[in-house]
Amino acid sequence: MSAPREAEPLIVRRKDGVATVILNRPQAMNALSRALRIALARAMAELSADDEVRAVILTGAGERAFCAGLDLKELGADPEAIAAANPDSAAEDPALAVGRCPKPVIGAINGVAITGGFELALACDILIASRNARFADTHARVGIMPGWGLSQKLPRIIGPSRAKEMSFTGAFIGADRALQWGLVNHVCAPEALLPEAERMAAEIAQADPEFIMAYKALIDDGYARTLAEGLALEAERSRPWNAAQTPEKLEARRAAVIARGRAQL
Repeated sequence: MSAPREAEPLIVRRKDGVATVILNRPQAMNALSRALRIALARAMAELSADDEVRAVILTGAGERAFCAGLDLKELGADPEAIAAANPDSAAEDPALAVGRCPKPVIGAINGVAITGGFELALACDILIASRNARFADTHARVGIMPGWGLSQKLPRIIGPSRAKEMSFTGAFIGADRALQWGLVNHVCAPEALLPEAERMAAEIAQADPEFIMAYKALIDDGYARTLAEGLALEAERSRPWNAAQTPEKLEARRAAVIARGRAQL
């Protein structure tokens, strides 16, 4: 009798311009096996090139974990697995693949986000956390240096002292502290997590996709530079874009903004 077929490590669903990407290894706390890393990198590349997709939601299957990081059992069984887990390209680097997506990526953090899973969360543009979410950097405990951006991104988000506390102790922080420190945008009940992410993604999907991608690139590219260089970059990119707009387009958009504002009151 043949062994049961293992479930697909990644699920991708598309609806109304929004793609929901689900890490689907709940029995392993959605740990990033090589198969899952490759599947996620490929999926993000496909979604990046899909003109129908305007926003992406990234989450984990089950209630326990968003992602527990690299699959340590796999690493321990394969001498070459550690090198493969830190590639030079996005082919097997899920954080790089997520970070390079030109569309906004909302991380819906439904449980623990640990080490590599934490890095994956930091690759998202916006984070919404369940009250069950917890974050930890255990690189120091495992003895593997971060290679997906955590050492540089986390200090820029929560400050170097808090980042060092997390990274040197390996201690978890909960959703409320993550919100207090500015690590996540919103915290909600577990059952409201995906609906809230879907609501936000739907709002993003209503905007001009070309503009959203250009705006995301402007923020990301400018943030990687000094303030003076970022301001110069904004001026460089805004002039030709704004010059191409017509009074008719601006008036139509102005009316739409007013109507939307009234509906939200």
